[in-house]
Amino acid sequence: MTVPPRRPGMLKGTRDQIVTLLRRQSLTANDIAARLGLTHNAVREHLAALRREGIIREGGLQRSASRPAVLYEVVPEAEAIFSKAYIPFVAHLMRVLRQRLQPGELDDVMHGVGRGLAAEWPRLRGDLPQRIEAASALLEELGALHEIERSDRSVVIRGYGCLLSAAVHGRPEVCRAMESLLSELVEVPVHECCTRGERPRCCFEIALDGGGGGTGAQAGALPA
Repeated sequence: MTVPPRRPGMLKGTRDQIVTLLRRQSLTANDIAARLGLTHNAVREHLAALRREGIIREGGLQRSASRPAVLYEVVPEAEAIFSKAYIPFVAHLMRVLRQRLQPGELDDVMHGVGRGLAAEWPRLRGDLPQRIEAASALLEELGALHEIERSDRSVVIRGYGCLLSAAVHGRPEVCRAMESLLSELVEVPVHECCTRGERPRCCFEIALDGGGGGTGAQAGALPA
């Protein structure tokens, strides 16, 4: 799975202006400098930073009478993070699905979504603890702030928020997708124990004996 770069809200000032220009068309560093009234060196520093963040890339060469100049463009994956339509779209999609499907059917759909997401990632290597660490790293790439709690019987991935809070709205079905995603990644059953309510928090328990979980990590979770 391609993880989108950092969110555009983190882009301010000159870098935001540069990205706005490049969303319209590919430009050279000199083109950008001329349009923004900056020096070539100043623009190069900003371009280098935006490349490190995964927002832009080199998109070919501009031929000229003197020497070719590098053209910069926004990476295709970055376009998604500039849209404000995803959250309301997903929220309304979930609302319609709840109206049209029986609870068991919606659970099946969400489990399928999770398995599909997992299929886009390479298979995780190593023993179970190593796979859990690798899955935790992937969640971090997706923006999930969390910690891992270990005991003799289980490992709990406990979040400080919810990646899909706008879609959850106190309902458990969306959590099933993340449950299946993690189950596929770590290759053992994962039990969601999320807290739902005004401020939802992700929680997923992995039984070290390979069982289905549910050994008490649900404290604070609301009933489905």
